[in-house]
Amino acid sequence: MDIGAILLNLWADSGFAAIASGFTSATGWQSLIMLVIACVLLYLAIVKKFEPLLLVGIAFGCLLTNLPNAGLYHQVLWDAFMDPTDPGYHSFGQILREGGLLDIFYIGVKTSLYPCLIFMGVGAMTDFGPLLSNPRNLLLGAAAQLGVFAAFFGGICLGFTGPEAASIGIIGGADGPTAIFLTTQLAPHLLGAIAVAAYSYMALIPLIQPPIMRLLTTDRQRKIKMVQTRRVSKTERIIFPVMVTIFVALLLPDTAPLVGSLMLGNLLRETGCTDRLSDTVQNAMMNIITVLLSTSVGATMVGSNFLTAQTLKIVVLGVVAFGISTAGGLLGGQVMRILTRDQVNPLIGSAGVSAVPMAARVSNREGQRANPSNFLLMHAMGPNVAGVIGSAVAAGILLLLFQ
Repeated sequence: MDIGAILLNLWADSGFAAIASGFTSATGWQSLIMLVIACVLLYLAIVKKFEPLLLVGIAFGCLLTNLPNAGLYHQVLWDAFMDPTDPGYHSFGQILREGGLLDIFYIGVKTSLYPCLIFMGVGAMTDFGPLLSNPRNLLLGAAAQLGVFAAFFGGICLGFTGPEAASIGIIGGADGPTAIFLTTQLAPHLLGAIAVAAYSYMALIPLIQPPIMRLLTTDRQRKIKMVQTRRVSKTERIIFPVMVTIFVALLLPDTAPLVGSLMLGNLLRETGCTDRLSDTVQNAMMNIITVLLSTSVGATMVGSNFLTAQTLKIVVLGVVAFGISTAGGLLGGQVMRILTRDQVNPLIGSAGVSAVPMAARVSNREGQRANPSNFLLMHAMGPNVAGVIGSAVAAGILLLLFQ
């Protein structure tokens, strides 16, 4: 037995050899850089608490997919899956035969299964009462989608295709599952960059929104107290998800998977006779799907796709989209304040982005900073949950235009 030959073969087959060879090839350098990025994302998630429930999985998926020779994710298989001239076009059988663990995980993203199940969990955890008690909050949720379309036009100006610009624009809705759902349909090669940007900005809401809120409102306006909203009946709570599903799915059929899942989860919460199902959807299922979704998204962060000028453009457009969405909601709040003669605090408009409940908490905190006796949380939750529906509708419009 030649121990030296065995050791040489072991070295040649190892990832260390592949990384070492990277000093003379682009692939190796890209793998090294992506491994560093994965570690930075893990630091932000674990130490800085930036959306840890999702960012830990995304970062670890990025780590796994960039380990040389691990064979967990194969970009070439998914390129063939999307190529109409390739025998593997839309062949999940080929993915199952030749793919690795992360390829199999990613099937749930590609079929939009994971985002829809996440929406079901979000629906089961969401109380639409604040929206039902004041339906005009739907207008604030709609106004906060302004950044989606502003970033879309910005993407076009920067040279992105229509589907790519649409996928980037949806970052402005501050809704990770919707961003993943739309990007998977329109621009799957940008999924890693868009998902990381979307969830990073959601985590940075307490830093991004307050300066915009102070810029577009006066101290007197931030001190406005709002009256207690009416009590919503059980019948209204049960009818609402059914009617929203019917109306939105008929208006924009492409949104039926997302909106239908969201409203099914909410119906399970509100019926009063499906508590066990609601608890499962909110907890066990939500946790399992979060692990699968985040790891799968991280797996798409292959160096050759991620380390490009496009990624930098996506990061810039994402923060612009988010800022404009916040401004759009605040301007909508100002219009509502004027129409109601100072009965509405414009700060609640910034909660129209669909990061539930973080955006509502930021609105409440800014209101209390101006007036310690001001409690805007429940008022801000109305636009906040309206933003969830608004981002899904915006995604449906973009799908209608480009799919």
